[in-house]
Amino acid sequence: MSDQDQHDQDILFEVIENQLADEYPKKVKETLLRLCLTGHSREDALELIACALAPEMHAVVEHRQPFDLARYEAHLGLLPETPWIDEE
Repeated sequence: MSDQDQHDQDILFEVIENQLADEYPKKVKETLLRLCLTGHSREDALELIACALAPEMHAVVEHRQPFDLARYEAHLGLLPETPWIDEE
């Protein structure tokens, strides 16, 4: 993993940890628990959640679009499947 990729992943994990601490959106904590209960380690679950968060962060930073909470929560609901990645 490149230094930039590691930096990006660290930022995503920090955002997710903040969402968990704030309990907003609630779907993040629900998703973490669901993934852990179905056999994923916490680290793997966070990586999957980061896969759902990354496109939203990209849209905000690169395209100056508003954060799409509904789409983020929809992607969280699909985990561990990530069909939106296959669409790119």
